[in-house]
Amino acid sequence: MLLIASGVASAAVVKKTSSGICHPPASPYYERTRDFEPFDSVDACVTSGGRLPKTLVQNQSTQPTEASSTSYARSAFGNGWDDADGDCQNSRAEALIETSSTTVRFATDKECRVVTGRWISPFTGNVIQNSSEIDIDHVVPLNWAWKRGAQLWPQAKRERFANDMVNLWPVELSLNRSTITI
Repeated sequence: MLLIASGVASAAVVKKTSSGICHPPASPYYERTRDFEPFDSVDACVTSGGRLPKTLVQNQSTQPTEASSTSYARSAFGNGWDDADGDCQNSRAEALIETSSTTVRFATDKECRVVTGRWISPFTGNVIQNSSEIDIDHVVPLNWAWKRGAQLWPQAKRERFANDMVNLWPVELSLNRSTITI
């Protein structure tokens, strides 16, 4: 895959600094970067755990490439909610537990799936007690993140982002899934 960064095709060496920043020739710091690990492409550098400089990511957010604006798929951020700590509570259950204003009740003694609690809708102020009436949404939408650089992240980083408790909040299922015309 050829990456277009700031409108310039990158065919020269990509320089990865010790701090993990991948500087393609379009980077304002490219010429000043002396101590680096060379890569043949931005993709190879990012796959190795690197990231683009903020200046290039900001340029991409205002001028997304054709690929970044059309190739988003939710599955790029993993298949559903992750149970990273292996305690049988996936990130949805953990978000419900953390945000409930009362002790939650589980479907079974294994305490994996939350069925009731007390959540207040951030949009309407309604009190919701049945977890099936709650969607866990992303504060920073995954599609938005994808178009602004997440497509360059390694898969593991995208999955961590999609399941990061700081980026999750309970919302009313009916509102989250409605279509609003403005």
